[in-house]
Amino acid sequence: MKIAVLAGGISSERDVSLSSGGMIYYAFRERGHKAVLLDVYLGIEGETEGIFDLDTDWAAQIGGIREENPDIEAVKAQRSSVYKGFFGPNVLKICREADCVFLALHGANGEDGRIQACFDLLGIPYTGADFAGSCLAMDKGITKDLFRAYGIPSPEGIRLKRGESESRRIPYPCIVKACCCGSSIGVSIAENEEEYQQAKAEAFRYGDEVLVEQYIRGREFSVGVIDGRALPVIEMAPLEGFYDYRNKYQAGAAVETCPAEIEPEKAREMQEISEKVFSILRLKSYARMDFIMGSQGEIYCLEANTLPGMTPTSLLPQEAAAAGMDFGELCEEILRLAFAEKEGA
Repeated sequence: MKIAVLAGGISSERDVSLSSGGMIYYAFRERGHKAVLLDVYLGIEGETEGIFDLDTDWAAQIGGIREENPDIEAVKAQRSSVYKGFFGPNVLKICREADCVFLALHGANGEDGRIQACFDLLGIPYTGADFAGSCLAMDKGITKDLFRAYGIPSPEGIRLKRGESESRRIPYPCIVKACCCGSSIGVSIAENEEEYQQAKAEAFRYGDEVLVEQYIRGREFSVGVIDGRALPVIEMAPLEGFYDYRNKYQAGAAVETCPAEIEPEKAREMQEISEKVFSILRLKSYARMDFIMGSQGEIYCLEANTLPGMTPTSLLPQEAAAAGMDFGELCEEILRLAFAEKEGA
């Protein structure tokens, strides 16, 4: 099968996306597929005829995930000014030639529904949630509103727009999040007024709306969902601080245990909430929900991830492995679900 693995882009999660894409690309190559790894923004210049038949290692130049955010302006400077718009040279052409596009994108454009809507209009099959589910889950403010409406337990929180006066405050400590970022980018914990103002300034770097939530001190968990059914619960225990960008992607920065060592009823509660969130947000194929458990065992759902990471340290592959599915089988199952969705449409 011809598979275009789409990664990279110009979001703050570019490095994570490329790492995910490389892993997925190699998995499909090892299983006999004709795969090409594409940077959605940089594309491939020149002739692309027969590209799926070339004996080329498309992931050879991918580096590791750095501790700091990627330099997006430097990435933009690599592309000729001749090419306008988001998609790089030949990207849409190659995607049309593929039997399916595996979306390994994270963050803006990749997870917010824009690419999904474009591919729907062009008739290009792709993996993961459609444009509606992607849009609902990407915006943490909208997700929060839906959690309230459907009784999903989540921390107390408020949405703030840039320049808007605050009619009420969340008591300290609180956590400030950019509404439309993933991988804990634009997330800070504030213990006092000075830290709060700094946290808001950081979050507003990534958009015009932020979410301020009650900070719950407790144990952090995640639950993957494939085709509406929850995987085993995984616990993430950072060696320092909270489960931020560095602790997620730097090897050895966190201890991850799957299945999580918690009471069976607590694990099932998280799984049931995850399946409900999957339905509420109109998600398809696969996703991952993040949780925190307070000191008294109370469970709070934090957010949903529509294109979970597939890097060497990512959570979903670990959960799938605990359920008896290796990385290659996980990729094949996600691909199968993409075709099942297309046939059922």
